[in-house]
Amino acid sequence: MNKTVGHASLHLHTPPARIDVAADQLVQISIVIPLYNEQDNVIPTYESLRGVMSELGRSYEILFIDDGSSDQTAARLVTIAARDPAVKIITLARNFGQTAAIMAGMDHVRGEVLAIMDGDGQNDAHDIPNLLAKLDEGYDVASGWRQHRHDSLLTRKIPSWAANWLISRLTGVHQRDFGCTMRAYRSWVVRELKLYGEMHRFIPAFASMVGARMIEIPVTHHPRTKGTSKYGLERVVKVILDLMVTIFLRSYLARPIYLFGSFALFCFVIGFLAGVYAIYLKLVVGTSFILTPLPLAVITAALMGVMSLLMGLLAETLSRTYYESQGKTPYIIRELINFDGANPPQARSNEIACAESPASSE
Repeated sequence: MNKTVGHASLHLHTPPARIDVAADQLVQISIVIPLYNEQDNVIPTYESLRGVMSELGRSYEILFIDDGSSDQTAARLVTIAARDPAVKIITLARNFGQTAAIMAGMDHVRGEVLAIMDGDGQNDAHDIPNLLAKLDEGYDVASGWRQHRHDSLLTRKIPSWAANWLISRLTGVHQRDFGCTMRAYRSWVVRELKLYGEMHRFIPAFASMVGARMIEIPVTHHPRTKGTSKYGLERVVKVILDLMVTIFLRSYLARPIYLFGSFALFCFVIGFLAGVYAIYLKLVVGTSFILTPLPLAVITAALMGVMSLLMGLLAETLSRTYYESQGKTPYIIRELINFDGANPPQARSNEIACAESPASSE
């Protein structure tokens, strides 16, 4: 059947029968696909994904997030949604970026399992069953690894390799491809996750904070044949800054005084040593204080130490406000056994696979 949107002729086929799920019930799988000016990739992505999901025999929904596209992306999505009730569309008011688009999808999914893939034609929908199979084995997060990338060496591959090495070393999460959008999660892992900036690439780091069991498997990466990439070398700065925030949240969110206080103590020690050496030069060598920068170093180090200590105390107050005002806890319970009554909000026992979990992630 042909439907025309704008000046493009779209070839859509009637979707196969899906497993019926009541509107107020969970579906088994939610697929989130962010899009920005991908009019030529909308139909191929949908057709491929629909075929894969129909073969799985599980209830599903597909959430397309139009991140303020200025081409025919929105119109083609509307045409698809009119033909397939499994397709949901979220249209953002303007272009907020990939992370915001993914976050919008996460906030509206109903699936027990969440899968995310790019809508630029470079991810392959046929990798989704492989990711879901890893979740069935007991993992909580299955990440894609673009083992054979079809991207520019200078502007995409080299910066990506450097970023992956840096993120892995600094976060302690040993993965080879943090930039791959193709991933699958159990819903409890991302339910309370809030992403900003370019932080979608750091989801594995945040998942490790809540004790998620993770694995990384090779996925197919196609060369881009339609549309243009929305990323360049300018994102390197954003990634580095977001990495700093991620490290802070991962290591010091509950006790920020450990970071600021440690730096304050370091400054105090440096100031003390500089002062002792200045006194030594004065009394033993006979060097006047005005002939050495050591007194200035003492004063500077002392001021920096006091400021860092005060910032740490302020951050401690804000941390307690963050937890207590929202009823959050600095821990997350994976499972409760033999407890009577309702489980606390952070309990995830009803969403964790009963199968014995793997001892370590790949």
